[in-house]
Amino acid sequence: MNRLLRSTAILTLLAGPAFAQQDDTPGPTGEPEAVAPETSVSAPEQTAPETDESETSSEPAATDADSDAEREAAPARDAADPETAETEGATPAADAPAAEPGTADEDAEGSEEAAPEPEADEEGEAPSESAGAGAGEEADEEAAPARDAADPDTAETEGATPAADAPAAETGTAEGAEEAPADGEETEEDGSGEDGSAEEDASAETDQQAAQARPSSDAKVPASGPDWKSFHGQVSGAKYSPLDQITPENVGELELAWRLETGDVSDGSGDLPATVWSATPIYANDLLYIGTPFYRVLAVDPATGEEVWSFDSQSTLEALTQPALKNRGVAYWEAAEPVEGEACQRIVYLGTMDAQLFALDADDGALCEGFADGGVLDVNQWNTVNDRWPLSLLQPPTIVDDHVIIGWAGNDWDWAEAPPGSVFSVNAQTGELEWTFDTIPEDIRERTGTANVWTAMSADEERGIVYLPVASPSPNYWGGNRTEDIPYATSTTALDIETGEVIWSRQWVHHDIWDYDINSAPTLMDITVDGEEIPALMQATKMGFLFVVNRETGEDVWPIEEREVPAGDIEGERYAPTQPFPTVPAPLIDQSTLPDVWPLADIASFGACSKLWDEMQYAGMYQPPTTEGAGAGAYPNSAGVVQWGGVGFDPERQLAVVNLSHVVQYIQLYEREDYDRINGEAGPGESGFHPQTGAPYGMSLKTALNRWGMPCWKPPFGELAAIDMTTGEIVWRKPFGTSQRYGFYMPEKWGSPTIGGPAVTASGLIFIGATMDAKVRAYDLETGERLWEDLTEAPSVSNPAIYEHDGAQYVAFVSGGNSILKPSVGDMVSVYRLPVE
Repeated sequence: MNRLLRSTAILTLLAGPAFAQQDDTPGPTGEPEAVAPETSVSAPEQTAPETDESETSSEPAATDADSDAEREAAPARDAADPETAETEGATPAADAPAAEPGTADEDAEGSEEAAPEPEADEEGEAPSESAGAGAGEEADEEAAPARDAADPDTAETEGATPAADAPAAETGTAEGAEEAPADGEETEEDGSGEDGSAEEDASAETDQQAAQARPSSDAKVPASGPDWKSFHGQVSGAKYSPLDQITPENVGELELAWRLETGDVSDGSGDLPATVWSATPIYANDLLYIGTPFYRVLAVDPATGEEVWSFDSQSTLEALTQPALKNRGVAYWEAAEPVEGEACQRIVYLGTMDAQLFALDADDGALCEGFADGGVLDVNQWNTVNDRWPLSLLQPPTIVDDHVIIGWAGNDWDWAEAPPGSVFSVNAQTGELEWTFDTIPEDIRERTGTANVWTAMSADEERGIVYLPVASPSPNYWGGNRTEDIPYATSTTALDIETGEVIWSRQWVHHDIWDYDINSAPTLMDITVDGEEIPALMQATKMGFLFVVNRETGEDVWPIEEREVPAGDIEGERYAPTQPFPTVPAPLIDQSTLPDVWPLADIASFGACSKLWDEMQYAGMYQPPTTEGAGAGAYPNSAGVVQWGGVGFDPERQLAVVNLSHVVQYIQLYEREDYDRINGEAGPGESGFHPQTGAPYGMSLKTALNRWGMPCWKPPFGELAAIDMTTGEIVWRKPFGTSQRYGFYMPEKWGSPTIGGPAVTASGLIFIGATMDAKVRAYDLETGERLWEDLTEAPSVSNPAIYEHDGAQYVAFVSGGNSILKPSVGDMVSVYRLPVE
C-alpha cells in the first residue's frame, strides 16, 4: 500500500492539471425583462438625465429570499455515464431541480496545499494551475462525473413559461414580453415588496409599448466571408468560416505554413509581470494583424509571417488591474467607401491596461491624427466614480458600422466600491463620444461598482442592435451594500447601436453573490424550431447554462423557468428566492450536486478529499457564500463551465459547438475581525484570500485539490460538445484534451480544463486549441472524431482565425498560455495550410 501511495503521489505531481477560476425574476415566467429604471444612457458631454431618453435600466430586482434557509432538495437526475457520454445523443445532464440550482463562485483558485496556483485572469479567469490532474488510476475506471439528464419533455411542463424578469426602464423592452415581478417586488411567494415597485411596473409598461413599436425584421445573420475581421470572425459571434478547402478527408495533411515568435513574453521571474496572451489574429486588408501583451501591433504577410509593419504603444508594462500583462488582440474598421490617397480609411485599434485606445492606419501603422488626441483616446477620462484603478482595455472593442463600442476590465474581489460598469460608443474616425451606457442605477453607484463588460460583445448589424454580456456587481461575494435592484447586472442586454438605448435585457443571475459574470459574447443564429424560423441568440454562461432567446425581442425560444434556490444566513445580505433555469438545451453539467469524490485522489490524500466534501455546504449551484465549515461548494467554479471563447455555430447544419470545464472550488466568508486576524495572502492571481475592502466580510476562494495538487473530483475535467439547434439536443459530447504537466500526458478520457473557444468551417471541421497540453486540434463537426493535432509551445488560449489568402486556406493559432491552466507562457503564432502542390 505504501508503495502504491508513493507511486500515486509521484504521478500526481507530474500530471496535475491546473484548475482555476475566472475573471470577472422571481415570477413564474422567463420572458425578456423590461428595461430597468435608473440606468443611464447618456449623450456625450451630458450628465445622464433622469428621463426616459437618457436612462435605461433593465435588470429585474431580486426578491427577498424566504426566511427559511433550507429548501427542498432537487430531485435526482439521470447520471450521464462518461462511457455513454461519448456516443451520439448523450445529452448533458440537466440540472433542473427546483430549489437547488447551482454552484457558487467564479474566480477561485487552487487550494493552499496544491502546487503553486496560477494567476487569476482579469475578468474572472482565475488561476487554476493548482488543480492537478491526478494520475495512476486506470482511465477506464475514471469515468466522467454523473450529470443530471433533464428530459426536455418533462421540463416543459405547465407553468414553464419564460420568466419575464423585467423591471421597468427608460427604453424599450422585448416585444410582446410580459412582465413578471422583479426581484424585490412583491410576489405571491414571499410578499416582500419594496418601495418604488409600483413605479417600476408603470415604467416597464411604457418600455414594453416602446419595444412593441420597434419594427420587426426578417433579416438573417450576414453570410461570412473568406476573411476574419473580428475577435469571433464576425460580429455575430459565430466563429464560422465558409471556406471548404480543408475538409475532414484532407485535414490530416495539414502542415505548418509558418511560425512567428513575437518576443513579447514574460514568465514573471524578472522585472516584468507574467504575460497572459489570448489574442485572435485579424485577417483584413490582405494582412494579418496581431496584438501582443506588451501592447504592440504586428502586421504580417498572411502567407509567410514576414513583418510588414509594427507599432509600439510604449505603454507602461505594469499589472495595474490584473495579475499579469494581458491582451486579446486588436480590432479592425474600414470605411464603407474608402477614399484613395487619404490616410486612415482602414484603422486598427489597440487597447492598453492603462486605458489608452490607439488608432493606427491599417496600411502602414501610423497613428491616425484625426482620432481623439493625435490618434490616442484616453478612456480613463470617463472614470469618474470610485476611480480606484484605470479602465483597462484588454479585450478589443466591438466594431459595428462606424461605431467603436468599448467595454473595459478591472480588479475584482478586493473592493466593495469600484468603478461602476459603463460602455462607450465613439466614432470610428474621430474618437468622438456618441453615447454612454451605465449598468448601475445612479443613486447606488458610489457604494458598489463594476457590472462591467470585460469580454467581447456581438451585434446584429441589420437590426442595429449590439448585445452586451454584463458582469456581476461589487463586491462579488457579498451584496449587503447593493440590496436594491441592479437590473442589468449579470445579464445579456440589447442596445440600439445608434443611441445606446435599451431594447431588451435578460438577467441571468438575480442579486449575484457568486461572481457569475456573463463572460462571453452571445452567439447570434438563425434557427428553425418546429418549422418556425427564429432569429435567435445563445448566451453561454459560467453556470453551464445555454440560454436561447429571440434576439429581436428577448423572448424565450424554449421555456426558461424561475426555480427556487437556497437562502443563506449572512446578516444584512439579501437572497433572491429564485433564479432562471433554461429547459432546453439541458445544462452542460449537473449543478444540483457536487461530482463524486475521485477515489484515486482520496486514497492519495488519506481521505482528505472526502473530509472536504463533508465540510463543504452545498445545496446546488446557488449555495450562498457562508462563514461555516469549509465554506460553500462552488460548482460550477468561478472561472466557469464555458469560458470567454463562447459558442461556435454552423448556420448550414444548425449545429452549435461548445467546449466546457468541470472544476470544483469552495468559498468562505470571514467576518472582518477574523479576516484581519488571519492576515491571509492572495494566491497567484485571484486565489487565496481577498479583503473585499469596505464590506464586513473578507473571503477566500480555493480549488478542491488534495495535498498533491490532484483534483478531488472525478474526471472528465473538460469536454467538447455539439448541439442540434433545431431541437436543443446534444448530438455528441466527448472528453476533450489531455491534462499535462512536465511533459507527461494523462489519459485522454480524463480531458482537460479549457480556455478559449472553437472555430467552425463550412466543410464540417472544428478547429480549437484551449487545452492545457498545448496542442491544437481539428475535429469532425458531425461526429466529434479527432482528425488532426499539433503541438505548440504553450496552451493556445485564444480563438483560432481561419482565412483565405491568394487562393489558399489558412488556420492561425496564438499560443500564449494562461496560468489558469498551467504556469506556461508563450509568444508563438502558428499558421497551417494544406501542402503546396
